[in-house]
Amino acid sequence: MAVSDKGTGQGAVISPLLANIYLHYVLDLWAERWRRREATGDMIIVRYADDIIVGFEHEADARRFLEAMRERLGEFALTLHPDKTRLIEFGRHAAANRERRGLGKPETFNFLGFTFICGKSRRGKFLLKRKTRRDRMRAKLQAIKQELRQRRHQPIPVQGKWLRQVVKGYFNYHAVPTNNQALAAFRFFRHRTLATIAQATQSERRHDVGADHAVGQRLAPETGYPSSMAKNTLRRHPPKVGAVCGKAARTVLCGGRSAMSVPTAIASLAMTVRKHNE
Repeated sequence: MAVSDKGTGQGAVISPLLANIYLHYVLDLWAERWRRREATGDMIIVRYADDIIVGFEHEADARRFLEAMRERLGEFALTLHPDKTRLIEFGRHAAANRERRGLGKPETFNFLGFTFICGKSRRGKFLLKRKTRRDRMRAKLQAIKQELRQRRHQPIPVQGKWLRQVVKGYFNYHAVPTNNQALAAFRFFRHRTLATIAQATQSERRHDVGADHAVGQRLAPETGYPSSMAKNTLRRHPPKVGAVCGKAARTVLCGGRSAMSVPTAIASLAMTVRKHNE
């Protein structure tokens, strides 16, 4: 383990708090001062931890701010992520401007678990659409599936209580306008996951029942007459796998209709009783 006097511990609880305080002085106050002195149009900044979205009215301001921010962060040995840092055309007039230039639809961007899209309302007006990121929803469903597999031996009420809390928390965060399709897809895949796990659990239980029956066959008494223990065995254990049982075996074998196909452990008993009646 190496001890360092720079930075904060990876994964430490206090790391996000210290990073937020640090960026407040390194970025927030500087960006506010740049907006007042350098921007020629409207400018808005939204920052959550180290995720930042900056909106500009004019493209020239956006390009100048991007270069200035790189220089500002470089003074503190910080850099922008090359794959996550983009300059895109987005907003109310983005679609019309790109259409006049012969370009496609405005690009989208991801922020705080949502994909932000330039859309239109039913009346044809600009509408900012938010949808749950597909990769995040897929990862969440996979995590729920793995956790349910670990909990499948718990009582159903316990599993239901845990699943209710998870789904409620997910919907409390993602249930926003224009995100109905993503939530419907989440419900569908959740139900399919539950059905798959339930089917697998029932298969395992059927396998366990077969194993218990095999043990019961080995422990069944071998006697010529129907004792009380043999009667309980007839009631409790089903036929062996592959045997044909047309009707339920009778517990009273003396007189009346003869027993149909029954487990091997009782076959000799039925033959002895029939001979005795004859």
